[in-house]
Amino acid sequence: MHPASQNPLQDLPKNSRQDWSERLTALAGAISDADDGAHDINHLHRVWQAARILLDEYPAANALVVQAACYLHDLVNLPKDDPQRHLASRQAAQLARRHLQQLDFPAGQLDAVAHAIEAHSFSAGIAPTTIEAQIVQDADRLDALGAVGLARMFYTAGRMGSLLAHADDARATHRALDDRRYALDHIACKLETLPATMQTDAGRRLGEQRVQWLRDFRTRFLAEWESA
Repeated sequence: MHPASQNPLQDLPKNSRQDWSERLTALAGAISDADDGAHDINHLHRVWQAARILLDEYPAANALVVQAACYLHDLVNLPKDDPQRHLASRQAAQLARRHLQQLDFPAGQLDAVAHAIEAHSFSAGIAPTTIEAQIVQDADRLDALGAVGLARMFYTAGRMGSLLAHADDARATHRALDDRRYALDHIACKLETLPATMQTDAGRRLGEQRVQWLRDFRTRFLAEWESA
């Protein structure tokens, strides 16, 4: 959670009250964590853009619920090695509800936004039971794949003090994978598994395309690493 203003709503532009897209992006910009390049406002924009692609195939979904959850899903974002990380999405949902209430967000849609935020997290293990929550979860996971996902992976690994790869067994042929110690292991440990967890057909298709890019990168990385 961004440590800035105690009341970020006071900085919202006055005309934002006429447009929910403006209001949500202004709110997210005011309270997103600018110090975490993997979970900053640009991540929120990308998740919403991915969600818009998915929404094209699911027109029955409530786009406002999806947009609100996309922009507020990381209000509480604990480090990957924090023992309380699995609780972060629940805390984010509670905080999002309070902020949206102050913005006079439609009361009948607050529960749907909160559920989508709670269920987006991989570590929380909460099943998304609505199409809106499924879209938000898929959109967030799509941003962990492909070229941007790769950059986010190494950025996060650097913040955690991880090594790039195991010096003598980067393929993990004779050892267990350990993505806390070795950044490259995260592709096999988690990222390659994400397409199979996608809730929507559109999400799975996009996920497979992006994960293939990661597989190709890993192959190239190993060739260079092992020839050094």
